Amino acid sequence: MDKDIELCIQQLTAQITSLEALTQLLDDELTALSSRNGDGLKDIARQKITFLNTIQKTDKSLSTYPKELFQDPDVAPLTEQINLLLIKCKNQNEVNAKAAHLAHMTVRELKEILIGRPMSTTYTEEGNVVENVGEIVKNLKA
Repeated sequence: MDKDIELCIQQLTAQITSLEALTQLLDDELTALSSRNGDGLKDIARQKITFLNTIQKTDKSLSTYPKELFQDPDVAPLTEQINLLLIKCKNQNEVNAKAAHLAHMTVRELKEILIGRPMSTTYTEEGNVVENVGEIVKNLKA
């Protein structure tokens, strides 16, 4: 096997390992978001940065190989696997971003209800939005 192909396969395999670890980390991030685990999210954010830096470095190194090399029968399946993992990571990251946004909105709404903001939003039993609910906290003795 050509030395360049062998080195490329090693780097692609390392890239796959990093992307698989990032996929697991994104799953852990969603779990931390849903359980409102702030400390866990901080650790996950640090790990994500580390993985992303590693992935970028490997990608930069892989970009030095000629494009024809990626058509090799030993290399092509690895690049396909990487593309699938990238799509999976992107989709999971979008789900996590939406979950984080919803969690943030929920906390903000709860805070506004508790401090009695006149334009707080809450919901009726039917799920309809009700504005101006400052009276919810008027008799609160906490």
